[in-house]
Formats: sequence, C-alpha cells, structure tokens
Amino acid sequence: MPETALPLAIPVLPAISLQHLTKEFPVPFRRRRLTAVKDLSLVVLPGQVYGLLGPNGSGKSTTMKMVLGLVPPTSGIVEVFGRPADCRESRADIGFLPEGPYFHRWLTGEETLRFYGRLGGLRGAPLRERARELLRRVGLEDAAHRRLGGYSKGMLQRIGLAQALMNDPRLLVLDEPTAGVDPAGSRAIKDLILDCKARGITVLLCSHLLAQVQEVCDRIGILDRGELVREGPVGELLGVTGRVELTLEGAPPNLAAEFAEWLQRLHPAARLVAERTATRGLEEYYLEVTGEGTPRGDQAGSTHTPSGESSVAAKRTSTRPGGGTGNSRPT
Repeated sequence: MPETALPLAIPVLPAISLQHLTKEFPVPFRRRRLTAVKDLSLVVLPGQVYGLLGPNGSGKSTTMKMVLGLVPPTSGIVEVFGRPADCRESRADIGFLPEGPYFHRWLTGEETLRFYGRLGGLRGAPLRERARELLRRVGLEDAAHRRLGGYSKGMLQRIGLAQALMNDPRLLVLDEPTAGVDPAGSRAIKDLILDCKARGITVLLCSHLLAQVQEVCDRIGILDRGELVREGPVGELLGVTGRVELTLEGAPPNLAAEFAEWLQRLHPAARLVAERTATRGLEEYYLEVTGEGTPRGDQAGSTHTPSGESSVAAKRTSTRPGGGTGNSRPT
C-alpha cells in the first residue's frame, strides 16, 4: 500500500523579527557608549497583540523606533513582514501613534484624517470614505467637524489612533495609547485595539497600565536595562503552578466548607487555601455608576468576577526532597 505524503507546514512570516538587536549611543565628552538595547531577539506573529513592558529607561522606546525604521541599530537585524524595517515598503505597512501626539489644533477631526490620508497617497472619494469610516469606528462621528482645539485628551488619543489606521496598515505601533485618558476613554481605546486584532492587524503595544496589557495582549516581553528578561504568552507567564481557581454562581454560604470536606476525601494532598467574595473590577463599577460605557462580559486574563459569585481556590501541595511539603500562604 503506497504511503500517503504528509502536507508540508507552511512557515508563517513574522510581522516583526528582531535578531540579536543592539543599540548603543555615544556619551558626550566621555570615552564610552551607553547601551540602550542589548542582544534583543523576539518574534511577533501576524495578528498578535504584543505588549512591550519595562521600567523607564529599559529600552522600550528605542526598540520601537528601530522597528519603525527611525533609529538604525548598532548591530543585529530588524525586519517587518520579511523586509528591513528602514525600507519604504516596510514603513507603508506601519501605523504609529506616539506618546503625546501633536496635531494642528485648528483643523477639524475629518480634516486631520484627510490630511494624513493625502500624505499616504489617498485622494478623492476613497480618501473621504476612509476618513468617515474611521471616525465612526473611533466614536468621533459627531465631532467630525469640530476643531481639535476643543477635543478632550481621550478624543485626541482616538483621533490619533484613527490617523494611524488611515492607510490600512498591517502593523500598528502604539506608545502609551491611554496615557492621561479617563476610564471611559481608556475603555474605548482598549476596545479599538481588540477590534484591530479581530480585523487581523498586528499590534505592538507599549504601556505602563499593566491591567490593560493583561486584557488585550497575547504575548508580552519585559525589558530591563536593555535586556529581555521575560517573554511568552500572558496566560503561561501569569499562571500559578499547582493552583486552580473555580468561580461558582448562586453558591450557598456553607458550600465552601462542604467542598473542603469533599476535596479532602477525594484528594488528601489537596487543601482549600482561600475563600473570598468575588468582586468586579473598579473600571467596570466606575463605568456603571457614571453611565459612560457599557461593561462587557468577563475579560480574558482578568481575575475579577461579577458580584454575587463565589470564588474558591484549591492548591495541590508538592512534596519537597526530605519529606516536607511546599505550601504558600493563603491568597
């Protein structure tokens, strides 16, 4: 009987590929150089939302500028969709929202988008239709003919996100997109990022709002002093080995005690380490009270649950060499 040939796996072309990337800056009046990024290697696949984290001065902004082709690396390779980051074709695939963007405040929202669309080569009816479509997507259709001088901080960030999407990029680079934005504006921007992901757009996100990063990102990389110290899927990095958390709705008050007795009989090595009343997130509660947004259901990666539910955490103890058991304190 002839053997059936297995189909060959087609390799996925990374959206971003950094290979042994190093960037050094000369220090004025000194015979030494400052290393901003040191031997950085990582890959961002198409359609992913990737969070680049780290303290101030860790090399996040320098890495973003090298991805954008604005700063050349001292050594290493930077590729965007298989091409060098500093070539024209790569830049045409990228939309960028810097931290604290500056816009001409005498232009209206629609005029601003049409201005950036013309810079990207759009003209005529396609330009007008694209500008109006993005104003609807970012929730600024009613403010389309208002001057940017009258926009709030959140509205300016949303118009900035719209201009970054004006030329239909494959990669979106966002530097602190929710800095200085109120909770309602932050929620709107977060929803826009998730909408971009649903449309297949790759997002490279830099933010100090870790709760938001946890909700929207598929993978994260943590930089410290220019080096990548942790990298991987959010769920794997944040997961606690040997601990399972259950969320029950409509549970009677004595259920936890009954569950602990049943668990002890079923698995003597496991024990109940925590019982707590479930709470919702502060952002969800704020939006409900102010009426500034409609809270969505449970977010991926969030540890908060709606009020009225009961959460029970169970941990399997592990035996240490020598016969002892390794138990952590109750959470």
